[in-house]
Amino acid sequence: MATLKKYNIQGKQVGEVKLNDDLVNAEANGQMVKDYIIAIRENARQWSANTKGRSEVNHSTKKPHPQKGGGRSRQGMLSAPQYKGGGRVFGPKPKFDQHVRINKKEKRSAIRFLLGEKIRNNKVHILETTQMGEPKTKVVANFLKNAGIKGRLLFLGEGRFAEVPGPEEKKATVSIGCEEHDNFVRSLRNLPKTEFSLAKNISGYDVLIAHEIVMTEEALNEINAWLC
Repeated sequence: MATLKKYNIQGKQVGEVKLNDDLVNAEANGQMVKDYIIAIRENARQWSANTKGRSEVNHSTKKPHPQKGGGRSRQGMLSAPQYKGGGRVFGPKPKFDQHVRINKKEKRSAIRFLLGEKIRNNKVHILETTQMGEPKTKVVANFLKNAGIKGRLLFLGEGRFAEVPGPEEKKATVSIGCEEHDNFVRSLRNLPKTEFSLAKNISGYDVLIAHEIVMTEEALNEINAWLC
């Protein structure tokens, strides 16, 4: 059975945590994982880019110069795209909702596989607790230095969730509190390339781009209950 090193906030190893074999040995279809990541990136787009055509720009419709006699090419109006301030040809326009639906089972399978890959590469670590008396960036920086953790980081903490009525009589799970992480999250603000998320709110893209993942033991238990 695989284990993860457990550290305290000073960056000293205080024990080990056993892992669920289903998480360590997780497998998934490569194309499915790719489709899931692409769907996340597509859904992050606003689709609000907008440009004006020649009929929309605020320009006079007067003919720039006579049609003949000047030796120049014929021109119709200053709103033509070849003039400065003219309309854009085939420019982007706002689009209707382009949301790509993500299957829940495929989402869990992809996240389980990506987490398992990080674990197999020794890129996942356990933090004893995220509770701090006050925000101190130096404390977290020293923790990372002493534990030898570097690169783009993703911190995962446990949270409290509740089910509420959703659209079409379906239930939705929402976070109802994570105040115990407040000082820790504030301590991360001045550290570059660090992100914090509740364990159940992570996406496969967050896991994919992180070089190292640090989570609490309670967050690991939530992930095991959710994914395994």
